[in-house]
Amino acid sequence: MNDFSYLKGIYNITPTPFHPDGSLDEASLARLTDFTIKAGVNGMTILGVLGEAGKVSDAERERIIGAVLETANGRLPICVGTSHAGTDQCVAYSRQAEKMGAKAVMVAPPRLSRSSDAALRRHYLAVAEAVTIPVVVQDHPASSGVTMSVDFIAAIADEAPHCRFLKLEDEPSPPKVSQVLKANPNVVVFGGLGGMMFLEELRHGAGGTMTGFAFPEILVDIYQKYSSGDIDGAAEVFYHYCPLIRFENQALINLALRKHIYYLRGAIASPRTRAPFMPLDEGTLTDLEDVLTRLNLMNG
Repeated sequence: MNDFSYLKGIYNITPTPFHPDGSLDEASLARLTDFTIKAGVNGMTILGVLGEAGKVSDAERERIIGAVLETANGRLPICVGTSHAGTDQCVAYSRQAEKMGAKAVMVAPPRLSRSSDAALRRHYLAVAEAVTIPVVVQDHPASSGVTMSVDFIAAIADEAPHCRFLKLEDEPSPPKVSQVLKANPNVVVFGGLGGMMFLEELRHGAGGTMTGFAFPEILVDIYQKYSSGDIDGAAEVFYHYCPLIRFENQALINLALRKHIYYLRGAIASPRTRAPFMPLDEGTLTDLEDVLTRLNLMNG
């Protein structure tokens, strides 16, 4: 079996930077990649929901993947979101990502008029058979409209070992982490949901988290402390920063908030988000400043 041991820990899902006019900002993409690497993460995931994958063209996808891989230059593994409603295009995206140098792909289930385990199985097996790198199965019913059963997740991991990596965002996530690992201990589970349940997910057996958070070094600190046996230390850090984790992960504006924080931190030149999106109002920006100030992160 291939050694996919690199797929664990903190994989930060990064946004796609755009210029104020909405065009792709490759300079900021390189800067954000360096910024993320310096945060000490185990890997990066690009072109997920947070990466506005559905708002970029195929030509832009190739430029984004190329820019990140060129900047990373092998310093850490890159996972590329390759989800698509059509199996053939998902396979094509996945092959392209592997050919360009990605170390994993992340695939959400296609939204079907009538979903079934048999249809999902065919989709994931087609992708797994098309590439030699891991396929991270994204279990996020809120965005996909598909709920994957524990039995399905356990079975596909056995049938296609490339698919034994799970990004679990089916709420409540901690109990499902335990259920999946009980059904198939070979599954590597990543948490998500902005890190809101990260400590509990680790307690239930998660091997890390694959999520967007504009202070990835905080998640790294929690993971490293927990992994080294300093459970109390991990809990102390997690509970200290919970107000920010909670605030940043607000529904509908989490992307805009994360981009704004990355902008404040100098990681990207503009917080521009492509339409449609919900803009941040002045009250929310004032609330964000208050949280960052109280946590002493304004200069972080």
